[in-house]
Amino acid sequence: MKNLFNSSRFKLIAVIIALLLTGMLLAAVNGHGETAQSSIIGTIFTPAHWAAYKLSDVIDKITDNAKGNTQYEQKIDELQKELGDLQDQLADYNNLKSQNELYKDALELKEENPDFKYTEASVIGRDSANPYCSFTINKGTVSGIKDGDAVLYGKYLVGVIKKAYPTYSVVCSIIDPDFSVSAYDINTKELSYVTGDAEIAKDGYCKFENLDSSTKISYGSIIATAGISSTMPKDIIIGTVRDINDETTNISTYAVIEPGTDIERLDECLVLTGFTAESEAE
Repeated sequence: MKNLFNSSRFKLIAVIIALLLTGMLLAAVNGHGETAQSSIIGTIFTPAHWAAYKLSDVIDKITDNAKGNTQYEQKIDELQKELGDLQDQLADYNNLKSQNELYKDALELKEENPDFKYTEASVIGRDSANPYCSFTINKGTVSGIKDGDAVLYGKYLVGVIKKAYPTYSVVCSIIDPDFSVSAYDINTKELSYVTGDAEIAKDGYCKFENLDSSTKISYGSIIATAGISSTMPKDIIIGTVRDINDETTNISTYAVIEPGTDIERLDECLVLTGFTAESEAE
């Protein structure tokens, strides 16, 4: 609309209107008689009447267009609001679905281990400079969480509490080289330990290390915690074997493990609290 007022066409129309108004004023002053002066004025301003008519038509069209644009914009706003509502509903559905999966797997684990106690937590931060998917959760010591507690997503191990503060905790993931836990292959029963490795962590994997070169572990084997640690129960699934490789620094073999869940995309988790080796023995 602002561009219309600044256009040369609008300025021309404004000049014509001014001339028209001037002519009307002169006509009123000179009366209605057909004098030479009024005849000249009539001759000059006859085109102005035509211009005034056209101007009125243009103004009506502009008004109609403005009304149409307003209605169109209102419709867009309504559709955008509906889209926003649907997106919110989809987000709620995905969150609910994720929580259902989390609790379903955790319930199965708890049925097998009735003494397990969980504290639900949300991921509230990630260190972009850390390549090992460590993250911060919104629960800490006031919720019963302590250093070394296992962090799960359903039945899968995703890490341990590296440092617990009163109201939040930092989690060390299973692909971090600082992580280490005793583990075994549930098929062959071969026992060793799982740790992170800087090289394969780039692909989101960890290592089942120090295996015998004649290992029978194969692709797809399930690796679980061995329960040797006083803070880590037995049979928490770590992941599945994707590859078997020989170490370059010694004669041992290692298995590349794909975690059971995508740690980088976690937004909820469960912290296993109140667990001790003695409570499992009971």
